[in-house]
Amino acid sequence: MKAYKRFYSILILLLLFSQIAWAAPGNSVLQKVRFSQTPDKVRIVFDVNELPVYTANLTANPDQIVLDFTNTTSVIKLTTLLLNDTAVKDLQLSEVQPGKQRVVINLKTSAITYKVFTLANPNRVVIDITKKVDQKYEEEISTGIKYTSLYRNTNAGPITAYVVDLSPSSAYQVKPVLSNDSIVDRECVLSMTERAKALVGINASYFAPNGEILGLLKMGDQIISTSAVGRTALGILPNGQIMFDQIDYKGSVTLPDGRLVAITGVNHERGPDDLILYNNYYDNMTGTNEFGTDYIISKDTITAIAHGNAVIPPGSVVLSAHGSNEKALAALKVGDSIKINQSLGSAWDSTSYVLGAGPRLIKANSVFLTSKLEEFPSDITVGRAPRTAIGLTKDGHILLVVVDGRQEQSIGMTLLELALLMQEFGAVDAMNLDGGGSSEMVIKGKIVNKPSDGRERSVGDALIIAPKD
Repeated sequence: MKAYKRFYSILILLLLFSQIAWAAPGNSVLQKVRFSQTPDKVRIVFDVNELPVYTANLTANPDQIVLDFTNTTSVIKLTTLLLNDTAVKDLQLSEVQPGKQRVVINLKTSAITYKVFTLANPNRVVIDITKKVDQKYEEEISTGIKYTSLYRNTNAGPITAYVVDLSPSSAYQVKPVLSNDSIVDRECVLSMTERAKALVGINASYFAPNGEILGLLKMGDQIISTSAVGRTALGILPNGQIMFDQIDYKGSVTLPDGRLVAITGVNHERGPDDLILYNNYYDNMTGTNEFGTDYIISKDTITAIAHGNAVIPPGSVVLSAHGSNEKALAALKVGDSIKINQSLGSAWDSTSYVLGAGPRLIKANSVFLTSKLEEFPSDITVGRAPRTAIGLTKDGHILLVVVDGRQEQSIGMTLLELALLMQEFGAVDAMNLDGGGSSEMVIKGKIVNKPSDGRERSVGDALIIAPKD
């Protein structure tokens, strides 16, 4: 009995000793977590019984602050704390191993600075996360070409924008490049930029799933694509100067009897009653069906006639007629001479390149949105989205602009906000380009923005900055 009492007393002493050891100095307990927010700062506070040993690190991809407490236990019940802040998403608490607690603070942006410190009486560990309200990075990427990245916290949420400024005195020029050098499928901006040996590239025109350009496009002496609606276009003159205007394509064919028949489009899928002109930029065949007539033309002479999916020989064009236009051309035969007429207007016929998109953003230094005038659908005109634009300053600098959107670190812009941003960078004329998941900027072989699809989207064409011809 005495032996049993002695064993029992030793056991009690051991238990008391273990309690004292657990609570001894150097062993901390996380008791509570709380936070506060202001427009420019988030403060996270851990209440502790004793000040712990800790390490803190800022990581990228994903953007996180990782805080490790050693010789520490936790009585905090939650594992995730949502902060619903413009810069901070949430806080996650876990035990990575006995005695080691890890706090991961998931950020919505890398545009922050942080500080970890302790306070006594009562004991606390404090993390102050300061939001960089307006962060701007500038770099001269080549002589006469300046790159700016801009991060800004707005009342609506964070915005990230990327701007390339091309000086008129630079040895570089802006010009479009077509995916795959033809209207066949699509290609990524990075691939087009590298293939053209360009310094900078952004996405450009609207496009169809098969790669057809939805809008006006001219390269060299060839009109590659047209739009059914006259919309804003960028014109690039042989000397590199650019201009903007709302442009209508005028095309017709002069028949042997002198009649004029209007061409309804260039390098597009043929629809009812269409007269479509196909050239070598389209493909090696028209892809048309048998419910129409294709006239193969070389040097203003009809060399062959086919009923559907005609071959487009090198150096030749094809006129594909359907319905009322097929009837208008029904008398044509092999050997007949015809004349194809195309014009964008006297000033625009002298351009080296033309690229249509829209709507217009700025005209004569004033905001000038032409969304309704140019019949753009609501998916382009309404709300915030990733955006791409091109503008011209008073002193002839060309601005290429991409704004990220549909992301926690950048909510995108409305067309009005985009116009105001262009004005902020000095644009007196500007137009909108394709946006959404297509919005992308490539500089020196690197994608500098964050496309909203989470990856590159294949597109129909790009605008590049390349050495002058």
